Amino acid sequence: MTENNCCCRTKERSEKEFKDLMNRLKRIEGQVKGVQRMLEDNAYCPDIMVQVSAINNALNSFNKVLLAEHLKTCVVDDIKAGREDTIEELTETLKKVMR
Repeated sequence: MTENNCCCRTKERSEKEFKDLMNRLKRIEGQVKGVQRMLEDNAYCPDIMVQVSAINNALNSFNKVLLAEHLKTCVVDDIKAGREDTIEELTETLKKVMR
């Protein structure tokens, strides 16, 4: 399996968690479209860079929320079930995310 492929495991999310994550992604999508408009409108480079920085921060925040939920649910459940390899999986994921 390559780095960009998803594994075959899935996760059932509560309606609240799903809506929160989806709302965050839709806001990020709106920010990206805003930057596209800025570029089309020949906006000043530093203004665009500030908006791109805001997008990066929003993506980092999304990842933090996702990681917290993963730890509280998937990781805890796996360890309780005796799947100690989940720690290695988490370690490898964090290495990729923290590049």
